[in-house]
Amino acid sequence: MAGHGRGSGAVALCVALCLAVLAGCGGDPVPDSAAGDVRRLLERRAHAVLERDEKAYERTERSAAGGRAPTDLFANVRDVPLDAWEYRLTGLDRSGARATARAELSYRVKGYDRAPRTAERTLALERHDGRWYVTSERPARKAGQLLWDQGPVRAERGRHSLVLGVGQSAADRRAYRDLADRAVPAVDEAWREKWPGKVVVLVPRTLDGMAGLLGAPAAGYRGIAAVTTGEVGGSGRAPADRVIVNPEAYGVLGDFGKQVVMTHETVHVATRSRTLRATPLWLSEGFADWVGYRGTGRTAARAAPELRRAVRDGRLPAGLPDDADFGFGGRAERLAEAYEGSWLACRMIAEQWGERELGEFYRAVGAHDERAGAVADALRDVLDTTPAEFTARWRTYLRSELR
Repeated sequence: MAGHGRGSGAVALCVALCLAVLAGCGGDPVPDSAAGDVRRLLERRAHAVLERDEKAYERTERSAAGGRAPTDLFANVRDVPLDAWEYRLTGLDRSGARATARAELSYRVKGYDRAPRTAERTLALERHDGRWYVTSERPARKAGQLLWDQGPVRAERGRHSLVLGVGQSAADRRAYRDLADRAVPAVDEAWREKWPGKVVVLVPRTLDGMAGLLGAPAAGYRGIAAVTTGEVGGSGRAPADRVIVNPEAYGVLGDFGKQVVMTHETVHVATRSRTLRATPLWLSEGFADWVGYRGTGRTAARAAPELRRAVRDGRLPAGLPDDADFGFGGRAERLAEAYEGSWLACRMIAEQWGERELGEFYRAVGAHDERAGAVADALRDVLDTTPAEFTARWRTYLRSELR
């Protein structure tokens, strides 16, 4: 979120006072004792989850007035390997014996996350006999769900992967595990840069479940088999990426397609620390597809049918795809053409300059602070060419490969 300048000392003082009482400006101030009690409640709750202490967890909860029981978060997260789980209270609105707490949940999956992932949570609280209890915990407004908000999570551990699923059979989870375990070595061979060499795959029950994890409408992901989430354009540490599968679209793919998609998404995990604000989508998506198809023998005509049709119809692209061409909500043919043209651009670099040069080009683009000039400088420094020359060469390559 962009920062804002301070208008005056009075405004800064107001903000400080609001933070001190953990209430929004304009809301009723909450006594420090209540905030402190809630903090301690959340500390006990976090410790119980982390230590798998069900009795201690149950002592943090109580059915709300009217008899509605809390969602069984403890049971839903039981199978997830964790080595961090912590709440940070960010706001508290109290009305008598009831309150609503806003908190930032930080958690880390053991053996996979180099830094915690965070999620904004809303907890409903009630006070009984001098103690606060949680009556419900849910995603904050406009925040995406966590997988365990959707039901009991089951884990399947592989050599290079961890599959976390809701509603899949053990056989299905093993199939995802095997795909991910094959993807990681394939990415290692192509990327040739140190990365953790592990991937976490989240498999919700349905497309709606995928959309819930992403905090977005399901319609935008209907034909998308999988996406990768994580920090991009930030610190470059890529602490905790996730591959999120759309089981409906992924399930209709053949074995070849499933492997290409899983390898593609694993590339995004491996390259995240080099995929920064200067990296255009044609390069990040094209490189991921290049690795996905690398060594498969798949021809351009078979792997790029939409772009081949466009070229044969006399609609040769004038330039490399813009970021807007990759929008999930647009025309399906346009999206396919963007991916296919990007793949062929990276394939051309690997064939005509070399695979090592393709990796160097990727890193050189990402090393820029801003998008402007990043591709042009990398083309000059790594490939000894210009944007105009590269585009012309790519268009010739498309004619040759897709005729």
